[in-house]
Amino acid sequence: MPNPAVFVPHFHWDREWYEPFQVFRHRLVTALDTVLATAEADPDFRFTVDGQMAAVEDYLEMRPENRDRVAALVREGRLAVGPWLILLDEFLCSGETIVRNLQMGWAAAERLGGAMPIGYLPDMFGHVAQMPQILARAGIEHAALWRGVPGTVDGHAFRWRAPDGSEVRTEFLFDGYDNGLDVLLVPDRIRSALAEYAGMTAHRWGGDPVLAMSGTDHNAPDPRLADWLRKASDEERPITVATLDEYVRGHVRDDVTAVVTGELRSHVRGNILPGVLSVRLGLKQRMAAAERTVDHAERMNALWSGRDDANFLALAWHKIIESTAHDSVVGSGTDETCDQVAARLAEAAQAARAVRDAALAGPAAGVAGDAYLVANPLPSPRTALVEVDVVAAPEAGTLVATTADGAAHPVQPVSQAPTVLSDERLDASQLERVLRRIHRRELFGLLINGYELTPNSLVFHLAEIPEGSFDLMTLRGEVAAAAAAHPGEWRVRTLAQARATALVAVPVPAAGLAAFRVGTGDLPAAPAPQGATGTADSLSNGLVEVAVAADGTLEVTGADGTVLSGVGRLVDGGDRGDSYNYAPPAHDVLVCEPARVAVELLETGPLRARLRVTRVYEWPEALADGDRDRRSGRTVPTPVDMLVEVRAGEPFVRLSTSFLNRSADHRLRLHVPLPLPVTTSASAGQFAVTERGLTAEGGWGEYPLPTFPASTFVAAGPATVLLDHSAEYELVDDGSALAVTLLRAVGSISVNIHPLRDEPAASEIPAPGAQDLGMRVENRFAVLPSASGWQGAGAVALAEEFRNDALVTRGTAPGGASLPPDAAGLHVDGRDVHVSGIRRITDAEHGPGTEVRLVAMRDTATSVRVTGTFTEAATVDLLGRTIGAEPVRDGLELVLGPWEIRTVVLR
Repeated sequence: MPNPAVFVPHFHWDREWYEPFQVFRHRLVTALDTVLATAEADPDFRFTVDGQMAAVEDYLEMRPENRDRVAALVREGRLAVGPWLILLDEFLCSGETIVRNLQMGWAAAERLGGAMPIGYLPDMFGHVAQMPQILARAGIEHAALWRGVPGTVDGHAFRWRAPDGSEVRTEFLFDGYDNGLDVLLVPDRIRSALAEYAGMTAHRWGGDPVLAMSGTDHNAPDPRLADWLRKASDEERPITVATLDEYVRGHVRDDVTAVVTGELRSHVRGNILPGVLSVRLGLKQRMAAAERTVDHAERMNALWSGRDDANFLALAWHKIIESTAHDSVVGSGTDETCDQVAARLAEAAQAARAVRDAALAGPAAGVAGDAYLVANPLPSPRTALVEVDVVAAPEAGTLVATTADGAAHPVQPVSQAPTVLSDERLDASQLERVLRRIHRRELFGLLINGYELTPNSLVFHLAEIPEGSFDLMTLRGEVAAAAAAHPGEWRVRTLAQARATALVAVPVPAAGLAAFRVGTGDLPAAPAPQGATGTADSLSNGLVEVAVAADGTLEVTGADGTVLSGVGRLVDGGDRGDSYNYAPPAHDVLVCEPARVAVELLETGPLRARLRVTRVYEWPEALADGDRDRRSGRTVPTPVDMLVEVRAGEPFVRLSTSFLNRSADHRLRLHVPLPLPVTTSASAGQFAVTERGLTAEGGWGEYPLPTFPASTFVAAGPATVLLDHSAEYELVDDGSALAVTLLRAVGSISVNIHPLRDEPAASEIPAPGAQDLGMRVENRFAVLPSASGWQGAGAVALAEEFRNDALVTRGTAPGGASLPPDAAGLHVDGRDVHVSGIRRITDAEHGPGTEVRLVAMRDTATSVRVTGTFTEAATVDLLGRTIGAEPVRDGLELVLGPWEIRTVVLR
């Protein structure tokens, strides 16, 4: 007997892409108007709103009068909404952002009558390893997706298993999320077309109904669809119209035996478009900055503020999550679309920064104005290196920092500010104009500490923290009298207090606060052997050594003697691809040797040693005129600065690259050569460390380049690279080097004829902004050498220290007051335990609390201990529902299973 068929009317809605958001929203309103009218006119009609609440929110903002109509259909089960806020790119945001996306989408759907309990992920460009655990820990038992599924799956469903062992039954949309449309092309032939399709795909369905996803991008189904299907249905092959939820949970068997573990990045049944990992670098950097800022803001707000800034934090998260859409942060849209994404991410960071700064303003009010407050966002103690503005030491003096316990700490002067801010000559009759610059006591951004008024001379002395009082009215009177008594030319000088920029190493408790003051005094014992030192072409701190080679690359030696040679080699090649896929010209020219090299020592320690390596390259200016398979013979000299830095106590070398991009159509990668070839790499991101080989699985219409995503670090053999933002990497030269992409510059959203992809990914729309021409391109990372690999080197913790600088703010209490004692926040102690979030929460049943999300970043169980000012603890699921109480005895002790995500609430 033929399989019955279930048709699922839906659309896939890219919120912004080849048109900006508001243009697409105009179409969205029209489409959902049609959906509502169709559903209300035909009780058999069902509709699935793409798994993302953003489409519903965007619609109701324009049609608020239709909220009750939408809610009625949701409650009746005829309109499936949620569970996500947005259909995201899973690899270009943090795991915490994925969780917040699900939480915000689920809550918004519940307010309308209920969320679809299906992890619907129809068009993402691959899927992260921990997605099954994220869904399972939110109580979601099913997923549905298309791209990335490996060739071992020969049915229409499989069990998708996360690294921790969590599983969800997953509907494999093997022919895409629009497989039912071909059946509907000729309404009078639906029955025969369905029979043909069911016959071609019979091996996939077994005894289950054929799933016909009846929708496509940016269009509502034809209002006559349900009527067409009623006419096509018969006893031999009945046809049902359903939501995706109704199909998955009501029409198919649950006894699926095929199992797939980990991430889904196979090209075998659909393009995964891996070039989006590296195009439009600025969006990836803005995403990381916004996520980091809102994370810090939540932690500071939860631990050190009594102010309720939940709405500002929700706004920041909402804008971040909107920007994670799989056609947003990926950079595959038009220039105006990408500009809007960048602005949205900037706005998110600004809202979060305001909350963060307000949270620190409270404790800063207890610190004297001539001192500083340092806040540690990490829940482990550290010695933080901070850069501050201080009063410069006299020629014979030495700067030292003093903390509240009276201990002295070394200070490293970096630069000194100019003291002469102005030196003018003017007639006595013009002195009043000078006085109009003064606002109460402020002049040129500083405060008047005093003045000298002598015949034909006026000298202002400025300071950040003045001494004594100042009366502007008195000054006006004195100047007027002096000008009348001494006409003619006057000299007016404005002198600032001698100040310097200085580095200070400050011990700070876990998630805590510490205050310090810098002044002159006796130099404490040097921090040797971990003090940073530098010579003309080398740096060292006792844990890592760096030597600059003649070609400008680095030899990096780790504490265990591991040597990495050639670090920082730059390889530039052509790119004739588009925003979705890299493609080298057929006759490519690789530029990897600099024309000139210069090295300059910038700082010699003891806290930080730096040098700058400048390499000048001759890069082709673009592809050849009229021939996309060759690079132009015209070149542009491009200096690339590489700032090399070691800090006291750090076992890695920090690297920053910077250059003004004057070339189009090219890809630049930084290489870290390995002592011996390797066959695997491992990258961290989204609650897991994923191991990959030298190849990728192909079989669709896309060449399977083995370029992969990394978020916090990537490791190969004895080399680990700590990352500031999500990046693309590849093992090259048969596993002999790790290559990290610094820039991929292209000029089109998609190209019709692509050498590594059969079908266009979109229309061939110019995107000149994706070339980054005239932009300064900067990347920041660190290289950690260790023969014991990423886990033995403690890369999970070191990556957090690298990415999360301590926060520093000046005190606002009267100057000279004693420093407040250090204040500890929340301490989380556990090997390879990542803390992805600390925030204040509240609920009607239990009241306020502090939510902490812990992740075991290892393949064996690990113990973790949490201490702080709490007396109760409970484990909750990812939607905040209580699972059970946890005993608290002088802290909270837990055992996390391999790769387990655990969320606890402390009260």
